[in-house]
Amino acid sequence: MEQIIATVRGFDGALVVLPEPGGDLPELVWGDAFFYYAPDGQMPRTTQPYGTIVTKNYPDDAASDLDPEGRWRVNIHVDRATFRELTEEEPRSLARPRDHSAVDVVLPHPVYGTLGWISVVNPGERTGDLVAQLLRGAHDAARDRSARRHEPGR
Repeated sequence: MEQIIATVRGFDGALVVLPEPGGDLPELVWGDAFFYYAPDGQMPRTTQPYGTIVTKNYPDDAASDLDPEGRWRVNIHVDRATFRELTEEEPRSLARPRDHSAVDVVLPHPVYGTLGWISVVNPGERTGDLVAQLLRGAHDAARDRSARRHEPGR
């Protein structure tokens, strides 16, 4: 997990938010990580992160079985073509049953797969490099969206 956070911190304009006790974010997200394109260093208020790391089950998201010690999941928003290539399905029409608790396997996100998110529980030898590449692509896409939003005349 620390290696992924360090990789994202190395991206130009990246902001890694690590909620912890005593901060402004709710207890539910303590221990997780949120990745944004934010060259000003401020967490965007109207933009979703392009990637996250979650370290526990959420009330509406327990399929990955993240509560046992040492389990965590990286989640990355990808474009439609990448999603199809990785999952062999269209994001809006996911039909195949999946074992979302499988380790080191790229899967549609158990809750947000239909929105183009993929996930990997405990990335390792099979998926570690791919996860870094996907996070780089998601970061670049977030940077490009930001640039378009700030174009004159918009």
